[in-house]
Amino acid sequence: MRRAFLVSCFLQLAIISIAHAAGPFGTINVGGWKGGAYSNDSTGEFSHCAAGSTFGSGISLIVGQNASNAWLLSFASPNFRLNKGQTVPIDVVFDGQEQAKLFATANNNIMATAILPPNVARSFQKASLMVAVSGRTTMQFNLTSTGPLIAVLASCVSKVKEKGLDAAAAGEFTVKQVAAKDTPGAPPKTGNSSGTGFVISATGQIITNHHVIDGCVGDIKGNLTGGAQAVLRVVSKDPANDLALLQGPADQFRNFAKIRDRSIRSGDSVTAIGFPFHGLLTSDFTVTTGIVSSLSGIKNDSRLLQISAAVQPGNSGGPLLDSGGQIVGMVAAKLNALALLRATGNIPENINFAIKTGAIRDFLDNSVVAYETAAPGAELKTSDIAEAARAYTLLISCTATEPVASAKR
Repeated sequence: MRRAFLVSCFLQLAIISIAHAAGPFGTINVGGWKGGAYSNDSTGEFSHCAAGSTFGSGISLIVGQNASNAWLLSFASPNFRLNKGQTVPIDVVFDGQEQAKLFATANNNIMATAILPPNVARSFQKASLMVAVSGRTTMQFNLTSTGPLIAVLASCVSKVKEKGLDAAAAGEFTVKQVAAKDTPGAPPKTGNSSGTGFVISATGQIITNHHVIDGCVGDIKGNLTGGAQAVLRVVSKDPANDLALLQGPADQFRNFAKIRDRSIRSGDSVTAIGFPFHGLLTSDFTVTTGIVSSLSGIKNDSRLLQISAAVQPGNSGGPLLDSGGQIVGMVAAKLNALALLRATGNIPENINFAIKTGAIRDFLDNSVVAYETAAPGAELKTSDIAEAARAYTLLISCTATEPVASAKR
């Protein structure tokens, strides 16, 4: 027990050493990885989220993401003899195949930290075994729970940026489905809820709106038109930007969308695809067309596009495609016509909104998703765009608490 206590104390000191930090604020518990959010000891501002695990060799591995969204990997041991500021070259090999050269900087005499390029972070996330070689020292790490850990760390950074360290201090950072809250005297009412999502990587990762899965109780399910339902796992969430990442079985969702690598323009044609009013209308997806009406949303919200393509409840999370079939946004909401009628006396027409690819790509980068981009292609018929999208556009469904379900668009 004394050894376990000492190991735990050393691990916390190592995590704090990443940036002369104080903490933890809140807790991270993923498999054998433990940590939380940390502040800069000098400024008091948020520094990073990190979690570590100590291996049988006595070496601790600490994984973190800082406030600038950079991924960090630290090696620490009371047996190291480093000079503060020293550069330490480290060759890493994942599962005996993928290799990378890291250049870590010694935080002190027992710990060195490297910044991970996104491709190395993705390899770490997927690997079962990592071998690190520095000079004559070879370190071997059997990795467990690294996929969920990366997602939890990204969620931690997002939550602290949104709510601050004080609000995060009492919480546990996890990536899990939101359970219905208890209602005194009676269980909460639930109902069926549905929306749309689309596959965004070759490994079966799916992106949708956060409000599509917010309030889901039990399993979240997804299926292509005419395909079998699969249970989807929540990987990461960004409520502030209304985005969520789900993981489906890779062998069931092989096709994926590509993101247009340059900005769309006002007046460009777009196609929206989704599953509005599922169960009341067709069981197939629906296709609507329009143009980009504006490059900003309500009150000049630069994260959104205003589009004229018709959308309805259930379209949320669906792909918005350019004339070549590339992703230019995600359908997010329609303007509340009744509210605007009461405010102005006029009924709005063809005013709907989609999240821009800039916000989507930032979220995917933070979640370490290997998405692909593509240049605008030749103009296609709408029917051809829809046929291609059929292979990666999903109906997302769950049982949800009624207040949340009724609010979805």
